[in-house]
Amino acid sequence: MSTSSCVFSARLMFVLVLIGAANAQLSPNFYSTTCPNLLTIIRTAVNTAVTNDPRMGASLLRLHFHDCFVQGCDGSVLLDDVTGFTGEKTAAPNANSLRGFDVIDTIKTQVEAACPGIVSCADILTVAARDGTVERSGPSWALSLGRRDSTTASLTGANGQLPGPGSSLNNLITSFSNKGFTTREMVALSGSHTIGLARCSTFRNRIYNAANIDPAFATTRRANCPRTGGDANLAPLDILSPTTFNNDYYTNLVNLRGLLNSDQVLFNNGTTDAQVRAYSTNSASFFNDFAAAMVKMSNLTPLTGTNGQIRRNCRLRN
Repeated sequence: MSTSSCVFSARLMFVLVLIGAANAQLSPNFYSTTCPNLLTIIRTAVNTAVTNDPRMGASLLRLHFHDCFVQGCDGSVLLDDVTGFTGEKTAAPNANSLRGFDVIDTIKTQVEAACPGIVSCADILTVAARDGTVERSGPSWALSLGRRDSTTASLTGANGQLPGPGSSLNNLITSFSNKGFTTREMVALSGSHTIGLARCSTFRNRIYNAANIDPAFATTRRANCPRTGGDANLAPLDILSPTTFNNDYYTNLVNLRGLLNSDQVLFNNGTTDAQVRAYSTNSASFFNDFAAAMVKMSNLTPLTGTNGQIRRNCRLRN
């Protein structure tokens, strides 16, 4: 085995040990007696939010991802900057981009009214991401609960650990393997881009300069994303069914209609081409793999037991 393979194996084993330790303290029935109506409260609030704003399903899913990839699933992404404390909201991948904080605030208020001081913001976000996906016709997955909220955040981690829209395939594989994910799991999780919108600034270079892009698709996207200006103009990540969670994302990639460079690199004469093509013709396989990978993500180094706290306000430490 090569040195690089040994390093990867050691890193993966370390992450899996941490996930295993966390799982020992999480439980699907964690709030069954202390907050029995929790899941109903969250599901009802998420359904209302997504009905009012169809984009919110994707926004909650992305918010959960940006939380878990930095310090684990601990609600650190929800913390505001205040005097003497810097959160993660101003990091380049998050600033003027992450959405859904108000939905989490609304749910937290409702949960506190029913079960004061019991349920963490980290758990609320974890469940809301799942329910938002289901509301957009995506798969569901079983969750264990009992996460606690961090009292810290990492602006540096948010700037350095989240893969960006210009990522190469190797960048993506490395970013996800650093968190214990296989390449197959990375391809499955990338399918979250079957819903949601992206800003012109994140795909401008691709639609004007890339060679691996369908010309008609590029022309369509240029209509609302000029070479200069219009940075905040939005376009759907999935041109076929932008508000429905399905496997059309992979069909787009096969047809060279990936919006972001980090999307199209998954189907670009590389090692992930076969997996993309398989998902494009087998929705069930994609749904199963996505759900399993989301369970794994939700268990990334959460705080449990007496670590962390149960925030009264998701934006502020107690």
